[in-house]
Amino acid sequence: MSDMHGKTLVITGATKGIGKAIGEKFAQNGINVAFTYNSNAEVAQNIANEWEAKYGIKARAYPLNILEPDEFKPLFEAIDKDFDRVDFFVSNAMIYGRPVVGGYGKFMKLKPRGLNNIYTATVNAFVVGTQEAARRMEKIGGGSVVTMSSTGNLVYIENYAGHGTNKAAVEAMSRYAAAELGEMNIRVNAVSGGPIDTDALKAFTNYEEVKAETVKRSALNRMGEPKDIAGTVYFLCTDDASWITGQTIIVDGGTTFK
Repeated sequence: MSDMHGKTLVITGATKGIGKAIGEKFAQNGINVAFTYNSNAEVAQNIANEWEAKYGIKARAYPLNILEPDEFKPLFEAIDKDFDRVDFFVSNAMIYGRPVVGGYGKFMKLKPRGLNNIYTATVNAFVVGTQEAARRMEKIGGGSVVTMSSTGNLVYIENYAGHGTNKAAVEAMSRYAAAELGEMNIRVNAVSGGPIDTDALKAFTNYEEVKAETVKRSALNRMGEPKDIAGTVYFLCTDDASWITGQTIIVDGGTTFK
């Protein structure tokens, strides 16, 4: 793989689960990491300190409410003060709990407010975050953007209609971004994960059923882990993936083809 030392990753939502695994994967390879958190500043600072001490990189944490797209501009302005470049942007943060009430549930129970919140956290966040990142990537000759998606837009998952349809939307948006940002030498791809064992999945009311069904469907007979996604995201940002753009890479342990 190409030398990535001294480059900078910006990733939303990296204090736990998939986001934390992605951030650490980049840090392990000498990449500086600017990441966001929702509410727990102490946890975020501890992670930044740990990565700096362990991997010898610069790591900084910034607050971000993913439901407020206007926060992205000041976020990147703050990052500009700490880092001299942005090479990679990963749109990872998601919402669950109270904000998705009306967006998580059976079709006949769906409500506009919950659906709109999921769209804001999924599609709007990708758009405005990528716009800010692209302006900075253009100045250094290019970069790579990855948005997180889910195989819940390909196969039926109970109560997942709101999330699944918005993941389909963000995949489509990433293809449009890839077509238009290619002239800046910016590649844009999506990584579509099968069910990954994280706190977000545990928030599902039918978590145990989802876990059992995932293991049953998987050709590898196991649940996905955050590191399974992190490796693919990292690969897409290396020069080894320099001819890959506008694609959705499915990482699901074979759960969608059985």
